[in-house]
Amino acid sequence: MGNAFQELKRFEEATTAYKNALAIEPNFFEAFFNMGAALRCNGELDAAVAAYKQAIAIQPDYVAAHNNLGTTLRLQNKTDAAITAFKRAIEIRPDYAEAYFNLGNAFQTQHKLDSAISAYESAILLKPKYAEVYNNMGAALQAKRELHAAQLALEFATRTSPDYAEAHCNLGSVLQEQGQFTEAINAFKRTLQIRPDHAVAEANLLHQKHQIGDWQAYDQLGSVCERLGITTNAVTGFTMLSKEDDPGRQLARAKAWVAENYTQSSIPIAARLDSLPRRLRIGYFSADFHDHPVLFLISGLLRNYSRDQFEVIAFSYGGPNESEMRKLVERNVDHFVEITQKENSDIVEMARGYELDIAIDLNGYTQNTRSDLFQFRLAPIQINYLGYPSTTGATFMDYMVADPISLPQSERKFYSENIIYMPDSWVPYDDCREISRCKTTPSDFGLPEDAFVFCCFNNSYKISPREFNIWMRILTNVPDSVLWLFSSNKWVEKNLRREAVVRNVDPERLIFAEKIPHAEYLARYRHADLFLDTFNFNAITTGSDALWAGLPIVTKSGRQFCARSTASLLNAVGLSELITETESEYEALILDLALDREKLSEIKNKLKKNLSVEPLFDTKRYTRNFENGLLQAYHLHFSGKRAEDIWVRSSPPQ
Repeated sequence: MGNAFQELKRFEEATTAYKNALAIEPNFFEAFFNMGAALRCNGELDAAVAAYKQAIAIQPDYVAAHNNLGTTLRLQNKTDAAITAFKRAIEIRPDYAEAYFNLGNAFQTQHKLDSAISAYESAILLKPKYAEVYNNMGAALQAKRELHAAQLALEFATRTSPDYAEAHCNLGSVLQEQGQFTEAINAFKRTLQIRPDHAVAEANLLHQKHQIGDWQAYDQLGSVCERLGITTNAVTGFTMLSKEDDPGRQLARAKAWVAENYTQSSIPIAARLDSLPRRLRIGYFSADFHDHPVLFLISGLLRNYSRDQFEVIAFSYGGPNESEMRKLVERNVDHFVEITQKENSDIVEMARGYELDIAIDLNGYTQNTRSDLFQFRLAPIQINYLGYPSTTGATFMDYMVADPISLPQSERKFYSENIIYMPDSWVPYDDCREISRCKTTPSDFGLPEDAFVFCCFNNSYKISPREFNIWMRILTNVPDSVLWLFSSNKWVEKNLRREAVVRNVDPERLIFAEKIPHAEYLARYRHADLFLDTFNFNAITTGSDALWAGLPIVTKSGRQFCARSTASLLNAVGLSELITETESEYEALILDLALDREKLSEIKNKLKKNLSVEPLFDTKRYTRNFENGLLQAYHLHFSGKRAEDIWVRSSPPQ
């Protein structure tokens, strides 16, 4: 009777039937086992664990009970206990492929990637066409940055099980990371053919289409944004930051992502010290300690921090790297710790070993993140900073760094963290950043010699038809002008030129810039006349770079944090007159500056003067302000007070 109820998904009635059977035969271990399954399906996990343990007590070699006990313990985030259960199942039955698969999954939860892959390989030896194993092994290999091997595993999973939606989605993610954008798009499309409600695939498909400038379904974007990550399963917030300017929905998506993916409990941390430490120990965690925008921004801060007050440790999980930027950061911090291949528990133990006072996440929900480490509590104070320009929605993240322009009080309620308000801009910069002095001409970059050059070197996924329509109208109204864009991939050039033709603009007036060494990249800004910002996700690093190189930016200030960051930059460099509030104001100001060269020249001269007197590029001043914010956060913690918003007073010019 119990089994019949279970097949009908009437789990409470099934449980009652099993209890009735056990009242007659108390040693009926199969009844305990089946009752455990019904209880688990009904969400009664503690009772399910107890039932499986009863079955095992009666029949110690009951291999299926050990396996199911392990899967239920995993649902309770009791991963170590789950691993013990799976190992016992394998000990009883060494040819149990499913137990090896589950063991691998448990190891992967702990980021024990080599152990996970070894368990998956054992499962495959026993069951060569085990598609689920190949899928999960692909995810483990991707986490190890072995992308080609991950691709092969996932392709095998999709061949073995052509309707396996999750494998197609994971394959799309791996293809995207390797720059195979059209193949990634096809993988996400295939996922949605199989499972139209697969939210992650839909979000990734949307992001990849924008990455290549494919706006064919743009008119449906509004209704898509109302659903994705809001009424659907969770999606990573980063894919949606450039799709809409709605801080309330970004917060909702972030909270859903945390609830679905970050379920581990924090590990108790040592009690507060009896006396203030001589130096605060600050740990920066990142995959991007190499030639990456985040490191270009933060390198000056790391160089200038007060060695008397702070000890800085960089924890790197981006893999080995021989770039000059990596060598620079290694020189500028007290300790550089490689943790790429480390499992979560070891990293938590290492962080605790350094007795960190503050742990700073430089990745957030961006590519190669390991923000899940912060759920274990790496330090008494944890801060979301720089890499992810939005709220994490995570209760384990205590602070976020912002400023009054990028995060006004009217939008404060949409950020789960306490805010460290910097007095000027929240964005750091390195005022020792070299600009190449090599002599170049416009023609070296494919630019006409006498053209007015509008420029936007933002990533292509930030560009939407809203900006592009304005830009094309401006090209039409400014004779002998061109639009200089960053060539992030070969498809975006073709697609955006096609969009220009649709708007009656000669596609040759769109010129694309390739990636070049950083000092040369900064120098080529001198061949542009005006930088045009994107709306939902502003220029942050590229905006800072353009201003540092002497190129003014026109921005439209929005609502969410990443839609207001260029306004923050312009305010901190004394050019608030370049901040607009509406699309019509944005278009009018650009047109005015392009047609009135004298006014534009005055703006450029003002920027040139302000570079050395306004706070945006005063790296030492920024560092003192940032340190002040960290000290205030720590003093709140030390005094036993709850974290709260902190307003940093500006240090004098340095």
